[in-house]
Amino acid sequence: APSRIARTLARDRSLLADNTWVTLREVLIGFAVAVVAGVAVAVAIDASRIVERALYPIVIASQAVPIVALAPLLLIWFGHGLLPKVIVTALIAFFPIAVNTVDGLRAADRETLDLLRTLGGGRWARFRLVKWPGALPFLFSGARIGVAIAVIGAVFGELVGADAGLGYLLTRAIAQFRTERVIAAIVLLSAMGIGLFA
Repeated sequence: APSRIARTLARDRSLLADNTWVTLREVLIGFAVAVVAGVAVAVAIDASRIVERALYPIVIASQAVPIVALAPLLLIWFGHGLLPKVIVTALIAFFPIAVNTVDGLRAADRETLDLLRTLGGGRWARFRLVKWPGALPFLFSGARIGVAIAVIGAVFGELVGADAGLGYLLTRAIAQFRTERVIAAIVLLSAMGIGLFA
């Protein structure tokens, strides 16, 4: 019953808060990595056709590999610490940020770019004055999607191997048949995703 879940949220607030902080930290660090990498890759793809041909298939391949299959490998390679969870989170959030930013950079007004070129504006001026400001709405749109699904990445990482976090708490609660704690963790994860999206 919802009342039982509410009681669990109140009774286990310390345990839930500690594990929520662990998951939130993984999400924020992974999302920050995704933003930096996504913007850098998008700018590189927009700047050069050669780079586009080299990187775009890798960007698409990053989403073709199931995270469920990748998370255990990251755990083997990097251990049970923060790093594998951050990598999984960054991989999930990276794609919408990179692709939307590329679209934004390519949606720059051609007439304005031609005008700047005519007035002697170089590549950097065209990027700084036209392309980047025009790409920002696309970047923010991709970032909103990325940050909401980054929560999924952190939970996947914790489900595979962790000693703290809401994903870890979910695993333990399921094994102990603590349904109210499972739903309480899901409520907190949903609230985290909604809050970050907002």
